[in-house]
Amino acid sequence: MAYSKKRNFIYKYIFLTMVMALGAVQIGHAQKEPQYTQYMYNIGSFNPAYVGTTEAPEITGLYRAQWLDIPGAPRTIRFGTNIPLSNEKMGLGFNVISDQLGPSTQTYVDLAYSYQFNVSENAKLSFGMDAGGSFLNVDFAKGTFKNPGEPILNGETINRFYPTIGAGMFLYEDDIWYLGVSIPNFLTDGIYNDDVATIVEDKVQFNFIGGYVFDLSESLKFKPAVMANLIGGAPVNMNISGNFLINDRFTLGASYRLDNAISGLAGFQISSGMFLGYSYDYNTNPLGEFNNGSHEVILKFYLGKGGGGSSKDPKLKGKPKQIDTPRFF
Repeated sequence: MAYSKKRNFIYKYIFLTMVMALGAVQIGHAQKEPQYTQYMYNIGSFNPAYVGTTEAPEITGLYRAQWLDIPGAPRTIRFGTNIPLSNEKMGLGFNVISDQLGPSTQTYVDLAYSYQFNVSENAKLSFGMDAGGSFLNVDFAKGTFKNPGEPILNGETINRFYPTIGAGMFLYEDDIWYLGVSIPNFLTDGIYNDDVATIVEDKVQFNFIGGYVFDLSESLKFKPAVMANLIGGAPVNMNISGNFLINDRFTLGASYRLDNAISGLAGFQISSGMFLGYSYDYNTNPLGEFNNGSHEVILKFYLGKGGGGSSKDPKLKGKPKQIDTPRFF
C-alpha cells in the first residue's frame, strides 16, 4: 500500500511538473523538436535538406507513445513526404507533426524545399529550407491541478499560432555515409506571454546527424549512426545507434540515449516499396521505475518500381529511377 501511494504521488508530481514546464516553455513557444528513436529513418522531419536526396518519393507515418503508464506523457504522430524532382537537384517536402503533452497539443505544419549539387564524383551537398507554423492548443480542463488559483490555470483553453522558419544541410554519398545539420526555427525572439505575465525567451536548437554503412558481406550490412540535439543552457541530447541489415530485408539494432534510455530496434522490408520499423525504449534514469517504456512505430512507402539499380549505373542513364532495395538511410 505504501509503495502504491508513493507511486501515485510520483505520477502526480511528474504530471504537474510537465504541465508547469509546458506553461513556462511550450506557451512561450520553445521550439524543441519531438524526440525520435528511429531518427535515421525519419530525417526529413527535422532536416529540410534531406527531402530531395531520396531515390524516389517517400511517404512516412510515425507514432510514438512515450513513458507508458504516466498520465499526460508525450504522444507524437508524424505524417511526412519527401519528393525528389526529376532534375535530380531539387526536392519538396511536407510535414504534419502532432505532439501531445498533458493538456496541450502542439501541431507543426511545414513545407520544405531543397537544392543539391555534386561536391565530388560521388558525394552531394544539399541545402534546404522550410516554412510553416505551430498551432498550440492547451485545455486546462484536462487534468487535476494542485493550485487551481495559479494565473496560468485561470483560462480554460489557450490557442496560439507561431510561424516557423528552419534550414539545414545534408552531405552524403549514396548508400555509404551522410552528415547533416539543421535548425528547426530561427524565429526565437522573446515572446511576451499574457497568460503568465512573463517574457519567455526561445533558444535556437541545432540538430546534428551522421551515419555510415559498412558492407560486412553480401548479405549483411552494419550502420552506426549518431544524432545530437543542442539547445543553449540545456544538456546535450545524444543518441548513438547501430543497426544490422540482413539480406536487404531484416533490420536489428540497438540505441543508447545518453543518461536517458536504451532501446531495441527492429525493421522489416515488407516489399521494395514498404518498410515497417519498431523500437522500444527503456529508461535508464530514475523515471524507468515508474513507467513501462516507450514504443515507436514507423511505416515508410517508397513510390517507385522494384527491380532496378542505382542511377549512377551508365546503363541506366536516361531511364527512370527504379528501386531495388531502398538505401539504408
